[in-house]
Amino acid sequence: MHHGQLGIKRHLLTNGRLNAERIAKDGDTIDFLPVVKLFTPDASCTWLLTEIDPENEDVAFGLCDLGRGCPELGSVSLAEIAALRGQLGLPVERNLHFEADKSLTAYADEARLLGRIKT
Repeated sequence: MHHGQLGIKRHLLTNGRLNAERIAKDGDTIDFLPVVKLFTPDASCTWLLTEIDPENEDVAFGLCDLGRGCPELGSVSLAEIAALRGQLGLPVERNLHFEADKSLTAYADEARLLGRIKT
């Protein structure tokens, strides 16, 4: 099932709220399936994002691969991603056909072994 851009943002914010509630309750986090895959068509950057911080909607969390062989879990600025351009000056795109088939930590474990995100 494909979401439009607003549906994706709503899903990311919902996940962010659910995770904030879970952390406040017992300190644990929820291992969500990635909601969206972003990539640079003219560079080797990829992001699999699971949530947006409900307190700061510019901050998303996910698996970030900047093409240097060491993908890592962390927070990223959506404004910085939007401003990023690859070698040919192309903006970051959303993979319209991405469907997560495992949790974010499963993607992260695999990416650490391969040195890149594989979807």
